[in-house]
Amino acid sequence: MSEEEGNKDPIEEGTPKKALHFYENEDSPETITKVTGMYKDWFLDYASYVILERAVPAIEDGFKPVQRRIMHSMKELDDGRYNKVANVVGHTMQYHPHGDASIGDAMVQMGQKELLIDTQGNWGNILTGDGAAASRYIEARLSKFALEVLYSPKITAWQSSYDGRRNEPINLPVKFPLLLAQGGEGIAVGLSTKVLPHNFNELIDASIRILKGKSFTIFPDFPTQGIADVSAYNDGLRGGRIRVRARISQLDKNTLVITQIPFSTNTSSLIESILKANEKGKIKVKKIEDNTAAEVEILVHLPPGVSPDKTIDALYAFTGCETSIAPLGCVIQDNKPLFVGVSTMLVTSTNRTVALLKSELEIELEELNEQWHFLSLERIFIEKRVYYLIEEEKTWEGILKAIDEGLKPHVKNLKRDITEEDLARLTEIRIKRISRFDIDKANQKLESLEDDIEQVKHHLNHLIEFAINYFIRLKEKYGKGRERQTEIRSFDTIEATKVVLRNTKLYVDMAEGFIGTALKKETYVADCSDIDDVIVFLRDGSLIITKVDEKKFVGKDIIHVAVFDRNDKRTIYNLIYRDGKSGSSYVKRFNVSGVTRDRVYDLTQGKPGSQLLYFSHNPNGEAEVVSILLRQISSVKKLKFDLDFADLLIKGRSSKGNLVSKYPIKKIELKEKGISTLRPRKIWFDDTVHRLNVDGRGELLGEFKPNDRLLVINQSGKARTIVPELTSHFEEDMLILEKWVPSKPISAIYFDGEKARYYVKRFLIENETREELFISEAENSRLEVVSTDYRPMAEVTFYKVKGVQKENLLVDLEQFIVVKGIKALGNQLTADKIKVALLEPLPYELPEEEKPTEVTSAVNGDESTDLLLDDDGQITIPLE
Repeated sequence: MSEEEGNKDPIEEGTPKKALHFYENEDSPETITKVTGMYKDWFLDYASYVILERAVPAIEDGFKPVQRRIMHSMKELDDGRYNKVANVVGHTMQYHPHGDASIGDAMVQMGQKELLIDTQGNWGNILTGDGAAASRYIEARLSKFALEVLYSPKITAWQSSYDGRRNEPINLPVKFPLLLAQGGEGIAVGLSTKVLPHNFNELIDASIRILKGKSFTIFPDFPTQGIADVSAYNDGLRGGRIRVRARISQLDKNTLVITQIPFSTNTSSLIESILKANEKGKIKVKKIEDNTAAEVEILVHLPPGVSPDKTIDALYAFTGCETSIAPLGCVIQDNKPLFVGVSTMLVTSTNRTVALLKSELEIELEELNEQWHFLSLERIFIEKRVYYLIEEEKTWEGILKAIDEGLKPHVKNLKRDITEEDLARLTEIRIKRISRFDIDKANQKLESLEDDIEQVKHHLNHLIEFAINYFIRLKEKYGKGRERQTEIRSFDTIEATKVVLRNTKLYVDMAEGFIGTALKKETYVADCSDIDDVIVFLRDGSLIITKVDEKKFVGKDIIHVAVFDRNDKRTIYNLIYRDGKSGSSYVKRFNVSGVTRDRVYDLTQGKPGSQLLYFSHNPNGEAEVVSILLRQISSVKKLKFDLDFADLLIKGRSSKGNLVSKYPIKKIELKEKGISTLRPRKIWFDDTVHRLNVDGRGELLGEFKPNDRLLVINQSGKARTIVPELTSHFEEDMLILEKWVPSKPISAIYFDGEKARYYVKRFLIENETREELFISEAENSRLEVVSTDYRPMAEVTFYKVKGVQKENLLVDLEQFIVVKGIKALGNQLTADKIKVALLEPLPYELPEEEKPTEVTSAVNGDESTDLLLDDDGQITIPLE
């Protein structure tokens, strides 16, 4: 094939030219345009059109074109009464070159945000996902807020509509950060935008801070409420992320209630995600009730024996109760897409608001000056009887000239020259007005105008102060009821493996080397889930971490299998191995963390023939004592000795270990079970995320042994003790969280709603496994103060009654009442209306406690399993 033939378009061969080219003139086929070139232009035009005219909002007013046209149409139709949405949609089609469906959908979305449009009828529900009724059945009008901040025709720039029949605004003169208040998202060609909604009042406060030259920070606020972690918001720029959670609380021991949902979800999709997680076995749910109406209420009923705390975490980990939102700030500025953060958007909007206010003030000043000028001319014209001079004039020019000559002696104080238009307006004054002209009223009106002019000039000279007052007025007028709805809080990361429902059983065939959930005839290991990892130890000293599967070969001669917790640093493995090359035996202690899945790790020195002689796994770091029996060799004097693992340091899994003996070992026997070599676990409470942790974040609650518990007291008057598990959840009204001392009394002052009196009581927790109410169950009963100090003091302040003020009362609660039962009424304090405040407690010396001889761990787990390998390689389990 020649080069010329190779360059030919294969489609062009054998195809009529008219199918490939467009002729500008059928009679002149010389001028042609290739279809390929047209495609390039068309695509660029289409992309530009979608970006600029459909999907991305303008930074000037925060509207997409369809939204701007809807608001303009509503203003044209506005008469204070409601209009059918279908009527508004039809009117908007004069400006919007697309179908009615897109206009109607955009209008419904704006109406649901309850800011610019005052709605009537069924506009749908953002909580349940229900759609709005047909546009012929619902009505709308502009809100008072929209009328105040959106429109100002005198400073609006206009352009022709798509068909040239009407004029529409290029941008509306919006004097508010509307884009940030409403939010907005859209997908264009090659780019998208997602600006999250922010709080109305917080935006105003931030704008005021900008005008004052102060720093500011704004975060999203969602109409669906919920809880948001904005630590990675990144000012709304690309790469930022917000985690949003539903608000879930425990109604009773078998019921959870969801009262707020994440942004971008609804109750239907949320319930569907919970049901899917239940079907997959991630969580266990008995049934779900959706009672959502004006507010969200989803009841999640749990089967008996299922932990509510663990289920809450599982809902966040496996369902739509936690979502991640990626903001992307993209707007149109100067007919180009611009990627900016929300701070820049707010600064731009604030500066534009100042510029618009300035333009309005300048126009107002000009209009006031014009009014003052004409009123002054009118007063001179009537007071000096200039109108008499036009009686003898026969022509229009003569009349204007006569008036001009008559005014000249009196125009020294005017602010501008007299124009022909001014003279013509004077001729239009009616005789009735001249006859009833009141010089005093005219002077008063001129003085009022002069005051207005001075005020406007003052505003112009103090423009920033005027803008600040403008924002303050907006907040006072429209900010009520627009308080923040989404709580901002840092989240801890929930590990799915810790909260997933373990509804599958793991089995092992130790001899053949298989593990899996389908080996039901083999040895049971533990309950697991399909996302768990399994840790496997082999007789040759190999260690493998692998994912749970139905059946998987990991290697023959398995000696230990367990579900693996990657972050567990308290489980310690003790082993003795024989080196395959030297024959010497070594001992080591180690924990396993930071491993790669399905990689084989060697716990020995990696020499062929190496073998484990002794192995034990210890959830609480126990260190046992074993007896070593050596083979009888003439040079060996001591054939038996004891080895205490507590004498060894805990090192990494790859360490060589300490030498036990260079002589062959015949047998290893367990002599004494060990106690934990790990200290009691320190636990902290992080108030930011309302979670316990062992990482030193927040307030230290103390050191906890296995039987220690936490005391929790709430404002509702309920007290309970719990095991300090890191997955525990705590109510928002929690007052006291501390390590529980069973002998330490709790003191409380409460109001009995039935008896209308205040009572003092002291009590101990009687049932550590049950939550109990320690105040009256009567309606309107409330807890005033509660203390866990040994000798608490309280100050009682009485309200004035008929001008009489009682002196404050100091109460020593220890002396006031003895410790009684938790259900006791207590001693009456007063029937008067009071305020109660706790004071510094009186000093108290704690009795000295005997130091324990053994230290145990606070981690709950199974007892250690000790596997002994004799010289024939058989696994034996020592008897008690």
